[in-house]
Amino acid sequence: MVLEVHLYSDLRRYAPTSSTGMLAVDVPDGIVVEELLNELEINYTEIKTIVVNGSTSDLQQVLEDGDHISLFP
Repeated sequence: MVLEVHLYSDLRRYAPTSSTGMLAVDVPDGIVVEELLNELEINYTEIKTIVVNGSTSDLQQVLEDGDHISLFP
């Protein structure tokens, strides 16, 4: 499944090929936010706010195909 991930501020360093901080990430079905962070090699302690499809979320949120995830430091 494919997720749209938006990285803000200092987190953009994890998306060196994207000047906007947006990544389209192909991940396994049933992945949770914490596993997504591991896939992107982002330490969860750097994340202060997680937003999934416009709603505040947590590390255990199960993600679905096409979800929009915004990560804020």
